[in-house]
Amino acid sequence: MNTYTWKPGASRRIHLLLSAAIWSAVGLMLLGKGLYRARGGTTFIVLLGTAGLVAGALKSRYVLDRAAGRTIARIHTLEDGTWLGAVYSMKTWLMVAGMIVTGVLLKYSPLPTIILCFIYFTVGWALLFSSRCAWGEFFHYREKE
Repeated sequence: MNTYTWKPGASRRIHLLLSAAIWSAVGLMLLGKGLYRARGGTTFIVLLGTAGLVAGALKSRYVLDRAAGRTIARIHTLEDGTWLGAVYSMKTWLMVAGMIVTGVLLKYSPLPTIILCFIYFTVGWALLFSSRCAWGEFFHYREKE
């Protein structure tokens, strides 16, 4: 009987690419949700969206950049050929699952559009802006010779 299991593995550089791409994609998706909700909105919604971008930049700088740094450091400890899912620790994957559940709850919540726009812009911009850490590491990564 064949006990072979399929686990796609990759180099550390590909793990860095995957990490950067995930943060960027989720950030762009949330920004898109914010823009979609804000379409045709009042000046107040536009101002609140702008405030969300400022709050997102602060969240990026003081919270998510450190998390990105920990992820990058963890990726550097992986061996080449490590399973792609190891791009994040189990704790981080559980946090991702929690954020997905929170997103679904927000989508169906009775919160006013202005609050939802603020949240989407804040979290989306924070993720997209902090993805620069992993992108920088990916583009400057050199394989050990």
